[in-house]
Amino acid sequence: MPGIHPVALWIAAAIAVGLAVIPLMLLLLEKTFKLGDKLQVELWMRYKSWLILAPLLVVPLLAGRLWAILSVGILSLLCYREFARATGLFRHRTISAIVALGIVLLTFAVADNWYDFFVALTSLCVSALVIAALLADEPKGYIQRVGLGVFAFLVFGVCLGHFGYFANEERGQAFLLAIMFCVELNDIFAFCTGKLFGRRKLAPKTSPNKTIAGAVGALILTTALFATLMHFIAAGTRIDRPIHLITLGMLLSFTGQCGDLVMSSVKRDLGIKDLGTLLPGHGGLLDRFDSLIFVGPAVLHYLSYFGGISLETPTRIFTGP
Repeated sequence: MPGIHPVALWIAAAIAVGLAVIPLMLLLLEKTFKLGDKLQVELWMRYKSWLILAPLLVVPLLAGRLWAILSVGILSLLCYREFARATGLFRHRTISAIVALGIVLLTFAVADNWYDFFVALTSLCVSALVIAALLADEPKGYIQRVGLGVFAFLVFGVCLGHFGYFANEERGQAFLLAIMFCVELNDIFAFCTGKLFGRRKLAPKTSPNKTIAGAVGALILTTALFATLMHFIAAGTRIDRPIHLITLGMLLSFTGQCGDLVMSSVKRDLGIKDLGTLLPGHGGLLDRFDSLIFVGPAVLHYLSYFGGISLETPTRIFTGP
């Protein structure tokens, strides 16, 4: 497939092989460890969800720059929708509309490769939210309305929106697939090492099932995997040095686990288990992709600062030079 980085194809192939092998692994687990009926049903539901979810994620990323950026924008809007429904923010229509419009404009800025506009939208939309909240003339609950709106725009708009910028790079498809692949495996590594070695809880009030051993195990394994993939993706650049590769891997694993914990805190605060019901066995999209939230900004700006990618002199696609 011309124009697609070899590492992107390797990762796509690895995902396809993984989906083909998982049923055999589940059957082996059922016979070897005598899994309970409830756990069996949940694991099969998760697998069936991934059969649909994986192509929806991988195909747009391989299809081209605009498809990848559009898919990031749609994911941001859907995650915001789940958050707004769970918190009741959707009842405040003006604030909700500004957040949604802000996400659409961020997506346009990324598609246009207009980084100055992308940066400006943060202060402009936050200002709009603070001012628009006055229109209801209801001082009671003002801070909560504004706080939820700003939180939602920054987290689901700005933070997730950073992923679109990878698509503007020559190696963007490989960057995006490597990040998403490693973030999902980061969760699996944390779960497996936590089950094997975990004793002491990481944050028992926030996420009772997470352990310190799981977090450390994920940090080590994910760092090794992401550093290896980045070595092949960034070959010949300033980033292809052990210090940068290891730091990027640690950043991805750490920020991925932080995203999971942040959304767990939100759910505990709301007193709910899941933020949505779209994906059987997973919950909602936000329950599945919360680990991505802070990874995009961390990895993108590290690469930008150390010369892995450039945000300094973009060529605008739609609005001219």
